[in-house]
Amino acid sequence: MSDIEHYFDWAATSPADEDILKESLEESLECWANPSSGHEAGKKARELLENARKRAAKVMKVPENTIYFTSGGTESDQIPLLAVLNKPAKGTVLVSSIEHPAIREQAQALKKCGWNVVSIPADKDGIITPEAVTNLLTPDTMLVCVMAVNNETGSIQPIYQIADAITQWSQGKRRPKFHVDCVQAAGKIPLNIGYKGIDSAAFSAHKICGPRGIGILYLKDSIEPFLKGGGQEKGFRSGTENVYGAVAFSKCLERYYMTESKAPEINTADFVTKLSQLKNCTIVPESRLEKQDLFSPYVVQAAFKNIPGNVMLRALDAKGFYISTGSACSTKKANRPVLEAMHIDASVRETAVRFSFGPKTTQKAVDELLEAVNEINSTFQH
Repeated sequence: MSDIEHYFDWAATSPADEDILKESLEESLECWANPSSGHEAGKKARELLENARKRAAKVMKVPENTIYFTSGGTESDQIPLLAVLNKPAKGTVLVSSIEHPAIREQAQALKKCGWNVVSIPADKDGIITPEAVTNLLTPDTMLVCVMAVNNETGSIQPIYQIADAITQWSQGKRRPKFHVDCVQAAGKIPLNIGYKGIDSAAFSAHKICGPRGIGILYLKDSIEPFLKGGGQEKGFRSGTENVYGAVAFSKCLERYYMTESKAPEINTADFVTKLSQLKNCTIVPESRLEKQDLFSPYVVQAAFKNIPGNVMLRALDAKGFYISTGSACSTKKANRPVLEAMHIDASVRETAVRFSFGPKTTQKAVDELLEAVNEINSTFQH
């Protein structure tokens, strides 16, 4: 049984694309110098780095001077958040109640610094509506953070409508910046990050078959970064550049990034329907059965009565199937903030698990997963 074939935890990390990683490593080994060095070897490394930036920008359909390489999705999320600390006066930051810890926890750090951090409520479907955002906007709001795809439920957020709503609300007054965490969206839904109302966006390579330790921050306009250093990446992200990572990430984007002309290849609607038909199984949220278009097909959350999430995980693990109980960053934590924000009952939260898929997932493997889940569920439901 192939580990990758029965791997259903793609939202935690994706198996690397070996061809891309090996090819990128060979290229970076040839250009081994520091890209900031002024000699010929440094210039070769710089050229390789800038070509990677150009390729990434082309895929994302944005100007190459808006692409900055970082150490990963967390840093790409935190640079815009920390930048508010440069403001002369403290204000308000709006953070959706379903954000990844990279934003949710950093926002709490801002709160300790005296900023007013306000949580934007999600509806029962796990969606942040434009109205929910505009209802909380105030004249001192500096930043709004809403992710594109939720990492636990797969709910697709209306980021373009939210961007428009912020712009419309701001007519005649200062407009808050709008940051979008696209870590779970890249390669899972079509994206248009160059949309007029999106000011910044975060990406991580290891979610789309790339290496770990490399991310991208899209910045539409210049901001003053809070953290300073050697001034690499035009001063936005100091530290010697990860040339290998940048090259590999750009190639993964070329292969896996989705635009309107490149739609998802996987369809898990049938999987969701069949799961819901199992005894005492609840799809989270239940409305997904009627609103499949509001969710990425690559992430599915379900709960099984009488089976704690970690028990289902271990039972499937024993059969050679790999899933998770939620965000990998929160594996050791009992609480489920995203599900709590959706007002999901505690008994459901405790028994919820996440199935996530990727470009190498086959229909055969999905069918085998369903069979394994059915066997385990049947044992506990007698």
